[in-house]
Amino acid sequence: MINNTKSKKEVNEAIPFLEKGKRLSRYNGGITLVIDLAREFIKRLGEYVRIICLSTNSVQIFAGQIAYGASKAAIETLTRSIAMEVGKYGITVNCVEPGPTQTGWIDEDLEKAVKSQIPLGKLLQPQDIADAIVFLASDRAETVTGQGIKVSGGRAL
Repeated sequence: MINNTKSKKEVNEAIPFLEKGKRLSRYNGGITLVIDLAREFIKRLGEYVRIICLSTNSVQIFAGQIAYGASKAAIETLTRSIAMEVGKYGITVNCVEPGPTQTGWIDEDLEKAVKSQIPLGKLLQPQDIADAIVFLASDRAETVTGQGIKVSGGRAL
């Protein structure tokens, strides 16, 4: 199971603009989904179960998008907590934390600014994230659990 939550609409979530009780709840679906599916995986246990969540590598600093950043931090904590609970069933739980990924939303000016923050000097491509997910879903990652894997070109080390 791979879990990812992202809003298509950019929203100003700086403290003065947060609507009481509304913003944080818009990201809770991804968190509760992971818990519900982990419960079902335990009930229907097979020999091979992998739960892979997605966060972001900039979860440490997310000014202006407080609710979004908090939801991603929650996913990382949830990943570690669920990994501790379901490991005895042979289930692994990990989180991929991508850096800036060129999916068409990064224009030339932003690319230039962001690339200067990435030690490897290039934006990620969707395939970079897919490769990490494929690894975590494979037999080769059977002892990797509770980890946040940064796929960021070294950004936010």
